[in-house]
Amino acid sequence: MTSTAQHSTAQHSTAQHSNRLQLRLARLDDAKVLLEWRNNSLTRQASHNTALISEDEHIQWLTSILENENRKLYVAEIDGEPAGTVRVDSEKYGFELSWTVSPMRRGSGIGKEMVSQLAKGISEPIRAEIKSGNVASIRIAEEAGMMFDREEDGVLYYHRDAIPQPMIT
Repeated sequence: MTSTAQHSTAQHSTAQHSNRLQLRLARLDDAKVLLEWRNNSLTRQASHNTALISEDEHIQWLTSILENENRKLYVAEIDGEPAGTVRVDSEKYGFELSWTVSPMRRGSGIGKEMVSQLAKGISEPIRAEIKSGNVASIRIAEEAGMMFDREEDGVLYYHRDAIPQPMIT
């Protein structure tokens, strides 16, 4: 991650947001709840990989994320309870964002809020890949300032160009 994005996203890891939302960096002790969310049937339908993931595979994946300086995984919490995640992958020309909302929090607007707050802190270009038909994630991407670019093989590509400076609130 570039220094601008590291600095601005780090501010979001402890910033207090509306609806008592906080974003913090993920930890290994988040593995159980993240695996439950990942293996939820609706989450799998919206994922590129729709297979059930074993606990061992998940721990290996999470460990690799936590050790990779080009990837950051944030957990959104409301009143200290996990409500969703946003992953930020550093790429040559910006960042790819991906997210998951807790099955118990779907439809509450938490997805829009957590992704928008993180995106506002990134001045570089951002993008997202969303499976066709995933209306909730389309709305989340649009709320975060991303625009539809194209569709290929059932995947919708959204992007937002670089912004002059982060709009941290």
